[in-house]
Amino acid sequence: MGRGHKQKTRDKNKATLPQVPKNMKSDGKDIEFSRELANQDDLEAQARSEAAKKRAKNRS
Repeated sequence: MGRGHKQKTRDKNKATLPQVPKNMKSDGKDIEFSRELANQDDLEAQARSEAAKKRAKNRS
């Protein structure tokens, strides 16, 4: 049992993890939104999103 007996399995995982550049990561927010071009589904989804944000804020 040499020094690297247990380290082999631990170090294998690091090489297979995906590396995503910072410029490709997004914060999950849409950049553009126009009320003139929005349909009823868009407005309803936006209202649900706002309600979910308020519920999450009240929990913490």
